[in-house]
Amino acid sequence: MGRVAYARIAPNEDLLHGVEKLCLAEGFRNAFVRGALGSLIDGCLLKNDGSYLQIKGPAVEIVSLAGEVRTLADGSIRSTLSGVVADPAGQVYGGPFVAGLNPICMTFEVTLEEWLPDEPGQLA
Repeated sequence: MGRVAYARIAPNEDLLHGVEKLCLAEGFRNAFVRGALGSLIDGCLLKNDGSYLQIKGPAVEIVSLAGEVRTLADGSIRSTLSGVVADPAGQVYGGPFVAGLNPICMTFEVTLEEWLPDEPGQLA
């Protein structure tokens, strides 16, 4: 494991894109999400059948968040995040977040831990 970063994602910024942007700013090529606190304007989760589940806000609370950011072969980074959210009526939903469809409500704090994969031939 490497460095740890505590950061804030601004209102109206997408959750997944915000996490990717934070990794780029910190110089993390790969990272794990270690903690998060905040809410979304609206939420969008991927369902098992490939369709999207829209969760209407305002203020869809993120109850839990887990995931990772990895560097792809072309050098770009991609976040894969899953979690549990609660809508304003208290209904709870879970699943993978859909990139571009989860705007932050007021603020969102996240803890990222850099992951340093073993180099080929390096002892773990």
